[in-house]
Amino acid sequence: MKMLAPHDGPDIAPVDSSGELHGATFWLLVCGAAAAVVTVLAALACWVTRRRNSLAHKLGSKRGPDKALVFQPPRRATAVRSPGSATHYLRKSPSPTAPTAPATSPPHPHPPITNHTGSKSPSGGTTPHSPTAPTEPTPLSKELADANCTEKIKPVEPEPNNDGKLGDLHFKLRYENEKSALVVSVVSCQGLPGREPAGPDPYVKLQLLPDKQHKVKTRVVRKTRCPVYDEDFTFYGIVPHQLAAITLHFVVLSFDRYSRDEIIGEVVAPLSNLQLQSGEAMALCREIQPRSLKMRSVGRGEVLVSLCWQPAAARLTVVLLKARNLPKMDVTGLADPYVKMYLLYNGQRIAKKKTHVKKRTLNPVFNESFVFEVPAAPNATLDHVSLELLVLDWDRVTKNEVIGRLELGAEGTGSARHHWREVQAAPRRQIADWHKLKE
Repeated sequence: MKMLAPHDGPDIAPVDSSGELHGATFWLLVCGAAAAVVTVLAALACWVTRRRNSLAHKLGSKRGPDKALVFQPPRRATAVRSPGSATHYLRKSPSPTAPTAPATSPPHPHPPITNHTGSKSPSGGTTPHSPTAPTEPTPLSKELADANCTEKIKPVEPEPNNDGKLGDLHFKLRYENEKSALVVSVVSCQGLPGREPAGPDPYVKLQLLPDKQHKVKTRVVRKTRCPVYDEDFTFYGIVPHQLAAITLHFVVLSFDRYSRDEIIGEVVAPLSNLQLQSGEAMALCREIQPRSLKMRSVGRGEVLVSLCWQPAAARLTVVLLKARNLPKMDVTGLADPYVKMYLLYNGQRIAKKKTHVKKRTLNPVFNESFVFEVPAAPNATLDHVSLELLVLDWDRVTKNEVIGRLELGAEGTGSARHHWREVQAAPRRQIADWHKLKE
């Protein structure tokens, strides 16, 4: 039997056809994925391009990316025609705030009275609401229309008073016994002083004295010296036997938007000498009196002030002790005084302090101490320093009135100057003195 010798050469194995098949499949998948990505990118680019062209087409009428701005001259304004009007201009309704203008073109010293129903006036002219409209065209601008009406009609008011009178206040009183109520009707004011080019902006404040608990006020009527209010104010809880002790206190003021309202005058009407019948109205007229009239015949009183100068600490201590013989500021014969102090350095106010209000007294006792820091320490002196004191009457309804003034300093006169020199000559000592108040 013949034996086969082992083969020393390389091993030869049959070729497997499945490996070649797997390699071709892999490359086919890679090519397919690349083609899909390219297709998606092409579709996305196509959508972006179409979107951009669509937006450019929409905005092309306004301003394109490459379209230059072309200047177009403004068109000439043309009048608006009204299809139902005989004139060439569109009619405007009259302004609700402007006065009604008469139909007659020449100005009258006393314009005819017009009503709101379209009837004829007593002088025979037609009103703006009449079927026969005025022939002159109405301006297109509302401001021009209002100005035109203002120039044509001027309110008939009396000339400014030259005799110092402040006008009259018209009001009505009525007492309702079943309700225990007092009804006060503020009707109007006549002949107020014209303190502004177009007249004041007046309004009326009312309070019941002596309690000062009931306080009311009317509305503001703009730019007139003859305001008409016709406002009723009802005060409840007043029994008939209390009427004799009640006094009506009216204050007529002019409204000011940028500062304190200006006091025109006041009217004091006691009810002790009036016979009010239940349910019957009583019309009254009182002359408006100036607020400063009560201080013309009497003095303004005195104040007791104590001063102490401390040079080392550069402090000025002011002790306001009391006041005496102050004028009567209320109808009750009393006042509600308090003191306001200003420290002045080279004529400028640098500090302010004030005391408490002392109710219903003409001889208040304060006993309040205040300390002012004087600048220019440590070599501070009182040569360029002064002290200004104002004694005021507190009032809830109106602004606080100044009863009197006092200025203490080296530039003062009389007792004020003498007191200041004593304080300078004797530092760290309290020196008190009485001083008369000035206007």
